[in-house]
Amino acid sequence: MTGPLPSLLEIQDDLIWVSKPAGMQVHRQHRGDSGPFLLQWVRDHVGFRVYPVHRLDKPTSGLMVFAATSAAAATLSEAFRERQVQKSYRAIVRGHLDGDGSIDYALGPVRDRFSTSSDEKRSAVTDYRVLQRSEVPVPVGRYQTARYSLVDLRPRTGRRHQLRRHMKHVFHPIIGDRKYGDRDHNRFVTELGFSRLALCSVELSIDSLGISRSIPMDAELSLLANELQLRSND
Repeated sequence: MTGPLPSLLEIQDDLIWVSKPAGMQVHRQHRGDSGPFLLQWVRDHVGFRVYPVHRLDKPTSGLMVFAATSAAAATLSEAFRERQVQKSYRAIVRGHLDGDGSIDYALGPVRDRFSTSSDEKRSAVTDYRVLQRSEVPVPVGRYQTARYSLVDLRPRTGRRHQLRRHMKHVFHPIIGDRKYGDRDHNRFVTELGFSRLALCSVELSIDSLGISRSIPMDAELSLLANELQLRSND
């Protein structure tokens, strides 16, 4: 694959911590999916079978954990099912998001060729915290300046594309999102050399299991944040 490669962060007891690059799929989900896949990459690098217990969307970068044994996989999978896992993401969004708060907005299934027939909406909640705002003196779309916010996003539920859909719902779409984003701002950051989703998983913890790990934003996203005059002390 071209672009950044995965990084094996640490093997810790029965846990394998990995940093996933944007544009890499975790594992095959449908027959037509083409690799490379992160799961196979991890297996090749550690030299033994590993077990996926969660996933990140292909366009999202950042922290992931794999299990090294089937017993550890069962324990971690139950923690995810029971919503005992706390996850934190960094995102750059369009506009100035005000303050801190929560987005409580039910989401239906993502409609694609693999969708089921059900249109039932399910509860979805995302907590957010604004870390930094900026205003860049460059005309984008119909405005003479471009406003951005660097935010911390913490999903309480795990619906498909939840963070991306929730940010669109509050009119602050994530930069670089080709499905839910703003074409003018996406075009602008592409001119800056950034051509992916501005979303990175930076923290994962399970208090009940005494598990916690955090990483900084990836280098590409950090560079974009600097270009947009967004600098977080977190």
